[in-house]
Amino acid sequence: MQLDKVVGYHRALSDPTRIKMLILLADGERNGQDLAEKLGVTPATITHHAAKLREASLINERRDKNTIYFSLNHSFLKSNASATENLIYRNNGGESIMDDTRKRLKESVMKNFFTAEGKLKSIPVQLKKKLIVLEHLVSRLEPGRLYSEKEINEFIKPFHDDFATIRREFIMHQFMFRENEVYVRNPSELWTRWETLS
Repeated sequence: MQLDKVVGYHRALSDPTRIKMLILLADGERNGQDLAEKLGVTPATITHHAAKLREASLINERRDKNTIYFSLNHSFLKSNASATENLIYRNNGGESIMDDTRKRLKESVMKNFFTAEGKLKSIPVQLKKKLIVLEHLVSRLEPGRLYSEKEINEFIKPFHDDFATIRREFIMHQFMFRENEVYVRNPSELWTRWETLS
């Protein structure tokens, strides 16, 4: 998954010594002893950090007799920087990750708040979860049809006994419009969107 790849890349960059090593390697190949002297650390420290950078594919290694030389993996470094930008700005895959997260939340709410028969166990307290429940219920009403208050009550009762609260919530969150005791389902564009809540 792209998210795991981006996280691994940034985890490898999360240490000042590793960043300094990459800066030095941007000028060309260096051995471990040279890097240790330039950075004022022990060769063992360089070996430790080089292993982290190598695991993340940010550097290459080559051995010449007893000396190990390090160099930047330029293409991987640049492609991961681009992958981060694309993920954050959702140019390439970020939207699908957000969609997956929303889908899982919706599935979780449906499982936790509705019985297998479709009856609402309780009205969620958290706004985002409440909106998911309300959206699920109101989606079963016919768009454009005029409903009396009695009809709305009868619609809600099979789902939950507290039809008055749910009816009010429909109005409060723009799922429905009420005038002179007549109710109509609003277009979905007017609904309070749970997807936009943090």
